[in-house]
Amino acid sequence: MMSEKILVTGPFGQIGSELVPELQKRYGKENVVALGHRHIPEDYDGVLETGDVRNPEEMSKLFEKYEFTQVYHLASLLSAVGEDKPELAWDVNLNGLRTFLDICKDRDVKLFWASSIAVFGPTSPLDNTPQHTVLEPTSIYGITKVAGELLCQYYHEIYGLDVRGLRYPGLISWKQEAGGGTTDYAVEIFYEAIKKGEYSCFVKEDTKLPMMYMDDAVKGTLMIMDADPEDIKVRMSYNHGALSFTVKELEEAIRKHIPELKVHYEPDKRQKTADSWPDSIDDSAARKDWGWEHKYDLPTMTEEMIKNLRKKFGMD
Repeated sequence: MMSEKILVTGPFGQIGSELVPELQKRYGKENVVALGHRHIPEDYDGVLETGDVRNPEEMSKLFEKYEFTQVYHLASLLSAVGEDKPELAWDVNLNGLRTFLDICKDRDVKLFWASSIAVFGPTSPLDNTPQHTVLEPTSIYGITKVAGELLCQYYHEIYGLDVRGLRYPGLISWKQEAGGGTTDYAVEIFYEAIKKGEYSCFVKEDTKLPMMYMDDAVKGTLMIMDADPEDIKVRMSYNHGALSFTVKELEEAIRKHIPELKVHYEPDKRQKTADSWPDSIDDSAARKDWGWEHKYDLPTMTEEMIKNLRKKFGMD
């Protein structure tokens, strides 16, 4: 296991900032390379390189330098930011992916790529959305994720590339603040509840979306990469599920710990994107193929978030 050499793109985003420390524990800090771009924490403790995922020559030089065996390609423009900058979203999300598909196929490197529930659209079944269904997203972010999934499948079928992916739901973390996604409200509400006891939500109270506590997301990411290649039956991306709840249900779960919490609902343009996504997803393929199971439900996730945020803000 210690012979692995890992590259993580987008290492300081919501997923990367929690995945990288786990990879460092597994493989040793010297064997995990974080590829930073613009926002690099001053206190990062590990091997750091900087570069642009859209630059094949630059990335090829990194592979020559480190001889990577695995890549976790997390760098991406998220949904809300993507709607403001659609051309940049297409460029980063797809040309960045192509860079690593091409490099990894030539070097026999195992590649993980982060997809999203954004691949689904208003014509997909809303409840218990199946693994294989209509994919007609209405956001540029979702469009890039569908195109990316098809590219991943193509590179596996044509070149034999061992590429694996997860359709992440909304991810909830106390370590990293939200970063420009449609599901940001599920993180913001905790921060604002702790700091102010009040939150103005940008979607309606009955908005229901698939969600997951970050510990489970990291666990699932490592599980799919650990799985035997023969157990990976889906090469686009697996539905990755855990929780589904309305904002009102989340508000009530938080109010059990912070009774004074006040929430105002002021839907903005992100409501349209949220309405096009599933209420819940069927992740039975992941559970059957490589043993996925989540740990956190809404009460335990809420308790963990509040406990850790209070520590983070010195309120304990």
